[in-house]
Amino acid sequence: MAEPLASRRTSRKPAYRISTGVPGLDDILGGGLTAERVYLVEGTPGTGKTTLGMQFLLDGVAKGETGLYITLSETADELDAVAESHGWSLDGLAIFELASDEALDPEAQQSILHPAEIELGETARGVMEEVDRINPARVVFDSLSEMRLLAQNPLRYRRQILALKQFFASRACTVLMLDDKTNQSDQHLHSIAHGVISLEQLAKEFGKERRRVNIMKMRGIKFRGGYHDYILDTGGIRIFPRLVAAEHLTKFIPVTRSTGSDGLDMLLGGGLVAGTNTLFVGPSGVGKTTVVVRCMLAALERGERSSYYLFDEGMGTFFARAAALGLDLSPHLESGLLTVRHIDPAELAPGQFAQMLRDAVETDGAVFVAIDSLNAYLQAMPGEQFLLLQMHELLAYLNQKGITTALILGEHGVVGEAVRDVDLSYLSDSTMLLRYFESGGKLRRAITVSKSRTAHHALTIHELQLGAGGVEVGAALEGFEGVLTGLPTYRGSTPMMIESDADA
Repeated sequence: MAEPLASRRTSRKPAYRISTGVPGLDDILGGGLTAERVYLVEGTPGTGKTTLGMQFLLDGVAKGETGLYITLSETADELDAVAESHGWSLDGLAIFELASDEALDPEAQQSILHPAEIELGETARGVMEEVDRINPARVVFDSLSEMRLLAQNPLRYRRQILALKQFFASRACTVLMLDDKTNQSDQHLHSIAHGVISLEQLAKEFGKERRRVNIMKMRGIKFRGGYHDYILDTGGIRIFPRLVAAEHLTKFIPVTRSTGSDGLDMLLGGGLVAGTNTLFVGPSGVGKTTVVVRCMLAALERGERSSYYLFDEGMGTFFARAAALGLDLSPHLESGLLTVRHIDPAELAPGQFAQMLRDAVETDGAVFVAIDSLNAYLQAMPGEQFLLLQMHELLAYLNQKGITTALILGEHGVVGEAVRDVDLSYLSDSTMLLRYFESGGKLRRAITVSKSRTAHHALTIHELQLGAGGVEVGAALEGFEGVLTGLPTYRGSTPMMIESDADA
């Protein structure tokens, strides 16, 4: 007599989670995979399915669990080569190779099978016998495309996968079934599997390819949906969970800190406020980087850890120019208080950069962050449709962590109407404009604050001078009209400050 349904439900073991071996994936899944279930990992060749499977098994080995890698398409030597490229050893894993030259020998034992020469049922039986012999807690089945070819029709294929699923469940195995998506219209596995993890690889017109993961289905657990960037590098897969600023609320005091320049403090209404971001906008060479370095140096002198992300300028030029203007950063770099990273945006995914900033804040303890500049970051990824939304989340995250953030955005044109690649002013808490203007046959610089959400900032326009003394903000250009257009007209009745400065 069959056991009553209520009895079977009460006797079922409670579900528990196990790690995938990839911390970023565990984060997306809210703690890992539900144990003793069958999962589908799909992706075209080169997306890292085999590497993910190895990381999953090796994580189990590190916890004292038995792991079994069943391969129908690759040889054990090829798997060893993949592991060696990541610095891993597969000595603790059992590998069941279903593709072997021994299968061509008619006297060879049928424990090693060749999928091209045997029936689907025999392949499945060989797998079951090996599982019964090893009794593994974790299994990787690579790959289902071979099973699909042996089945020859969808009905037989689905029945065989269902049989394997029931078998693995009866043996308390957690299984990753890998599929290379050779049949794009095959959705049978999605309904059978407890969860579906999709890996994608996108080729760009220039720069490194992008890889991203999407959890298409996961029964019984709450996971973070959408696409998440990841890289496949020496040491395995590293996934960067999509940043959700609302998950990182932190209590802090929004104190106002000096920029180290009385003139800049006056323009900003006291200085830079913790938990806000300031956008420095102007054409190339007008002094945006120098002004940001002045602000950061003041933070360093207060003992605040700072991180500077350099996209455009070379490291050597950056430090040499700062030192020539009396803004020597080398002592803070040597002490470890300052971290400067040169970023190649063509090799970087948006999620990877967001993770860099998270590591700087949460691991290194940075309280001042500068991004120089947003132009290279944005222009290097024209195909990233939702990059502005990612930037919104990133800035919201930094603000909620109490970080003082400086953003540099370059404009096209020297004198006259300026053109921006993208308008980010709506994302900024404060906006500082820097402009060139012509006067007395010379090219000069002007500076003003056009927006501040946190302070009563000055509405005046001042001349900006850069020299051995660093950043100097002159008196208000009250006698001029049209300074921001680049071609001002002097209408004042008092002596011109600009002429006296030039004489000096």
